[in-house]
Order: sequence, then structure tokens, then C-alpha cells
Amino acid sequence: MADPTNKGGGASLIKSTGTIGGLTLVSRVAGFAREMLMSRVMGASWQADAFFVAFRLPNTFRRLFGEGAFSAGFVPLYSQRLHGAEGQEGARHFSEEVLAVFLPALVLFTLVFEIIMPLFVAAISGYTGEKLALATFLTSITFPYLVLISLVSLFSGILNSLAKFTAAAFAPALLNLAMLCALIFVRDGGEISATALAIAVTIGGVMQIALLWWAAKRAGIVLKLRRPRLTPGVRQFGRVVVPATFGAGVYQISAFIDTFFLARIGTGSLSWFNYADRLNQLPLGVIGAALGTAILPQVSRHVGAGDPKQAAAVQSQAAELAMLLCLPAALALCVASGPLIGALFQGGHFNANDAAVTALVLSLIVLGLPAYVLVKVLTPGFYARQDTATPVKTAVFVLIVNVVLNFVVQMVYHDPVHRIAGLSAVIALSSWINCAILYVILHRRGHFRIEGWLLSRIARQAIAGAAMVAALFAIKYFLSDFFAGSVGHRLIGVAALVGGGMAVYFPIVLLIGGTNTRELKELVSRRKRKAGSDAA
Repeated sequence: MADPTNKGGGASLIKSTGTIGGLTLVSRVAGFAREMLMSRVMGASWQADAFFVAFRLPNTFRRLFGEGAFSAGFVPLYSQRLHGAEGQEGARHFSEEVLAVFLPALVLFTLVFEIIMPLFVAAISGYTGEKLALATFLTSITFPYLVLISLVSLFSGILNSLAKFTAAAFAPALLNLAMLCALIFVRDGGEISATALAIAVTIGGVMQIALLWWAAKRAGIVLKLRRPRLTPGVRQFGRVVVPATFGAGVYQISAFIDTFFLARIGTGSLSWFNYADRLNQLPLGVIGAALGTAILPQVSRHVGAGDPKQAAAVQSQAAELAMLLCLPAALALCVASGPLIGALFQGGHFNANDAAVTALVLSLIVLGLPAYVLVKVLTPGFYARQDTATPVKTAVFVLIVNVVLNFVVQMVYHDPVHRIAGLSAVIALSSWINCAILYVILHRRGHFRIEGWLLSRIARQAIAGAAMVAALFAIKYFLSDFFAGSVGHRLIGVAALVGGGMAVYFPIVLLIGGTNTRELKELVSRRKRKAGSDAA
């Protein structure tokens, strides 16, 4: 196969990913500000752990209903209608049919869980007494967020299929801004700040759906509420989305299992993991989610047009871009975990011991970062062909491995630090197992394979990454006093690490041919021309 990066579709993919990733970065920065303030206001207290349980539960169901499964079923079918004989009117009609069934199901699901909330929270967390009461109360406040964010996913799918990525990519920032306001105005800590944060979650969901509804209206998409009916379009959607929901369900069961073990490690464990995962989620959101969102409509379009080679070319382009950005991020986060956590989160109620444990967790979970992002590149190869069963089977196997290894870790180790470190390592290993299985299946079916040119570029990226790691260790050694000093000194040290790592990695990767420099230059010139035309 020829190098697909020479095709115009590659630049289009990078441009779409850049738009999504750039706006996602805005959300992640706001999320960092939120977590930095939260660590100082809430610390690693039992009230903070109770809030993180309340925050994780609706978000876990959100990923089950609103993101992976829904997008996997809705986006390809919507795109087929939009670019097929039915056109925009047929696509809008299909959206209304799905909404008519999807919304009542979500509302009913939420009501049922509000009723059984005390039993459910107790089963997941293992909490008792005052801690269980607070976690249950907070979850009852945050759970309606599930309905709101699932509707956001529907409108996001529509807008993304129309290649309008801006509103959907920016929407998560509104949740972070709402929570930031809660922390700024309610800084007492304890139960009162936890309650304010829970209320802010639901308010943030309202703001998100308002933005997406407005963006869809501007794009000419106004959906009407219909009477629920099992139309042919809804049945087709169900045939695709039900297996995908089971597949996503497996992943979310894994997330529940992680919460189950974390809650039983001891006070502070959920807080430590959350703050570490915040840094881990930065490249995951900016790179992984952006790539997955950008390539699914493109792969679906090429598969639907009977052009599997171009579909594979899009995935190859995405894999190259994923590793170009993700590999240095994972290596840097692993090497610089201590200084980063100390500079960002240590202070107030979050002490040096909390920072040390959180840094250990981060250094382990980021080892699975490249694999997790590559999974986002591989799964559209199944979803675009309306094959959601294969990722389900893979996810079930990975879940079993995850559970078995977690039980082993928790039985072997008894102190909280070793137990949370083992759990973090298991999460990283499970990501690599999942990635490897999905790739092998796609390769055997002839849908996607790592060509020689792609393997060569990834190897050169790894060489540049090794040079960056050496530079980071040197910076840590020569600036060791800065990392043990005041907050200002620690921030200067982190800035030196980030700047030094980038100054080493990107010039080397460009010099030794770890990416297509011509295409990157074309992308920059296109953006400059667009900026000039916008200014005119």
C-alpha cells in the first residue's frame, strides 16, 4: 500500500483532530484548574472520596449509554443517510425516531436508580454509616447528569457527522467551569463543598445540552419530539447499538470493579487515583477521544463507498498521529510524575504523602496510555462495518483478566500503597491486552495492518522518545532543589521539564523522519490562509 499520508484525507484527519483536540485541551485545562483547587479545598478526605464515588457513577453510565455505544451505533447510520439517497431530511427523521425511544428509556433508567440508590452505592463502595449517607446523597444529586450528557452525545453525533466539531468539543469545558465556580464560592471543604460540587455537576449538564441544542439549531437541525415507535430505522439502530452497549457495558463493569477495589483500599484511595487519572486523561482526551471522533465518520464513509483500502489508510494515518503525540506524553508523565503532582496538587489539605502516592499511581497508569489511544483508532474499523460483537468478546476477555489480576493483587498486598499501585499496573496491562487482540483480529480479516512505513515511523518516534527521557532525567537532576521548594519554584521546575522535553523530542522526531513534515507544513499553511481570510 502506498503511504496514505500523501493523500489529502490525511491532512483533513489531522485538521479535524486538531480542532477537536484543541478545544478538548481547553476543557482539560479548566479541569486541571478544577482539580488543583479541589485538592486544596477537599484534600484526600473521606468527604472527597464520597464525592468521587458520586461523580464516577453517572460518568460511568454516561460512557455506557452516551458515548461509546451510542456513537458506535448512531454516527455510522446517520452518516449513511446524510450522504446517501435520503439526504439531510432523512438523517433528521432518523434522529427524531432515535430520540423518541432513547429519551424515555434514559428517564426511566434514572428514576429506577434514584430509587435503589442507597443499595447500589453501598454495594459499589462498601461504605457504611455517615460516609455511605453522604455518598448516597451526593449521587442522587449528580445522577440526573446522565440524561443530560446522553442527549449531548446525540447532538454531538449529529454535529460531528456534519463536520461541525467545535460545540461538541467545547461542551465539556462548561462542566469544569460550573464545578470551578462551586469551589471558588464554597471553599469551606468537607460536606458543604462536596454538596456544592454535586449540584454543579447537574448545572454543568444543563449548560452543555443548551450549547449543543443551540449549535444544532444554527446548523439547521431542529429535532421534534415524536411518539416512541419501533420503526425500521430504530430497529436497525438497535441491532447495532445493543451489542455495542454490551461491549461498552463490559468496559464500564471494569470501571465499577476499579471503583469497588479503590473504595476498599482505604481513605484517600479514590482521591489519589482521581488526581493521577486527571493527568492521564489529558492526552487520552486530547488525542484519543479526538482521533476516535474524527476517524469514525471517515472510515464509515469509505467502507460504505466500497473503498476498504482508503478506510485502512485513514486508520494508518490516525495510528501514526496517535503515537507521534501519545508516546512522548506517556514517557514524560511517567518520568516526571513526582514533580508534576507536587507542583499541581500539593498544598492545603493535600500533603506531601498524598502527592507521593498519587505520583506513583500516575507513573503506572500512563504505561497503558499508548494502548488505550490505539484502541480508539482500531475500534472504528469494527464499528464502521456494523460489527460491534467482536469488540464485545474482546472486552469480556479483558474484563476477566482485569478482575482476576485485581483479586490477586489485593490478596497479595495488604498496605494501601502497594494495593493501589498494583491496581494501576493492572489497568495499564489490560489496555495493552485489549489493543493487541483488536489489532490481530483486524489484521487477520484483512481490514487493517501496520505497514512497513508506519512501523518505521513509530520506531523513529521511540528513538526520539528515548532521547527525551534522558533529557528529563538530566533536568530533574540539575533542578532537584526547585522540585523540593515553594510552589513557585516547583512550577518553574515543571515548566523546565515540559519545555525541555518538547525541545528535545519534536526536533529529533522531525530530523530522523518520525512523521511526514510536508503534510504538517501544508496543515500550518492552510490554517494561516484560513486565519487570513477570516480576518479579512
